[in-house]
Amino acid sequence: MSAPLCRALRLPPAARQRRAYSAALARATGLSRCRAPAPSLPRWARALSALPAHSLLPMPALSPTMTSGNLAAWKLAEGDAINVGDVIAEVETDKATVDYEAQDEGVLAKILVPTGAQDIPVGAPIGVIVLDAADVAAFKDFTPPSASAPPAASAPPAAAPPAAAPAPSAAPTPPPSSSAPAAAAPPPPAGASASPASPLAKLLAAQYGRSLAGLVGTGPGGRIIAADVMEAKPAAEAKPAAAASAPSASASVPDGAAYVDLPNTNIRKVTAKRMVENKNTLPHYYLQMEVEMDELIAMRAKINAVQDVKTSVNDYVIKACSLALMEVPACNSSYTEEYIRQFASADISVAVNTDRGLLTPIVFGAESKGITQIASDVKSLAAKAKAGKLQPAEFIGGTFTVSNLGMFGLKQFTAIINGPQACILAVGGTEKKVVPNEGPDAAAKPFKTKSVMMVSLSADHRVVDGAIGAQWLQSFKKHIENPLLLLL
Repeated sequence: MSAPLCRALRLPPAARQRRAYSAALARATGLSRCRAPAPSLPRWARALSALPAHSLLPMPALSPTMTSGNLAAWKLAEGDAINVGDVIAEVETDKATVDYEAQDEGVLAKILVPTGAQDIPVGAPIGVIVLDAADVAAFKDFTPPSASAPPAASAPPAAAPPAAAPAPSAAPTPPPSSSAPAAAAPPPPAGASASPASPLAKLLAAQYGRSLAGLVGTGPGGRIIAADVMEAKPAAEAKPAAAASAPSASASVPDGAAYVDLPNTNIRKVTAKRMVENKNTLPHYYLQMEVEMDELIAMRAKINAVQDVKTSVNDYVIKACSLALMEVPACNSSYTEEYIRQFASADISVAVNTDRGLLTPIVFGAESKGITQIASDVKSLAAKAKAGKLQPAEFIGGTFTVSNLGMFGLKQFTAIINGPQACILAVGGTEKKVVPNEGPDAAAKPFKTKSVMMVSLSADHRVVDGAIGAQWLQSFKKHIENPLLLLL
């Protein structure tokens, strides 16, 4: 062994010299020439590395059931400064239109998704944020990388036979429809590559009216990515999906037409899905009870005469429900496979009808609130719901639901449980009823009139047995017919 190699292999006495020892060993043995070459970055990563420091603004998940959302409006323009708490945009979720607030400071460098864009997947980039206003110009022509581009393992092999059947997602022309059979899709032009497309590429193609047919993907394995879509020419007759305004639910059928199709809002889609799920999976049973309203009506009139906040019958119903839940807590529960969760507070969801669908904002801790506070909360929540301004914290949760259709003249109805809650109370209208007079003046006046209201309790039999549901209704009736208990 040569002297230099021996000297290189002599172990240094100090631990701090280990790095020098390793370097000397590599030089002496030639191992430094055998190191694997650094992996080359994919095209999208090289493009990002050449740009100033930035972050992509994602479509947020603003409710537990949200998988996609609509961009209702941008509140800032490109180049505007962003401070913590600023509203960047309004996002329509499956429940409401919610303000998208900034969590960090910066500058909005690029808007990637236009106002009005529909069904943007949660996590998809909608904008670019930079730290310095001087960096905004660098993103003038920026297009986001495909969220599916980095993992090359998900792409088909590059050596796939060219005669392979085209992927269904590459063939349809705008507007894309996931329900269209693949056989009905026109084949791609001769010589075109039938490449699969990333979810973001499909989204941008639909929004900007650009066909995926005939596009040659530049992503891993020939995958069509967002940059390929943005560089493609728009279809001649296509328009961005954002430009099409959805007709209102009250749109009339045009003259000469047999019908009109009204697009479903996110709220309507989610309501439909959840109602079918709740009705089919929760073992409903129904209990009805008549309650007398005369004393409550008289007390309400006195309270409204001296209070600035006017109360409704429904406010007293909410309070009575909350107190009955405290007395019969089994009804203030939800079911899981492993346990039944019983809640300490009565958080009452109140069904509110809006132009876009049914919403259920929540009066939290109703058992500890006064009637006028409940009335104020309900008015505020209903106004926000109808304006589409509810925040997620105002409609996520709830332990019991009240649905009141009495104002429409209904005497009685039953409601579908708002899972994972165990119960919902359907409240009918108050009506006058002639009944036998059992008072001391019965001989002179054998009949009298009284105001009554019918309520129906829908309960999940996995959580609430019939006798428990009946006990809850008895407690509710007690509080309604003795309204002073609601003020204690």
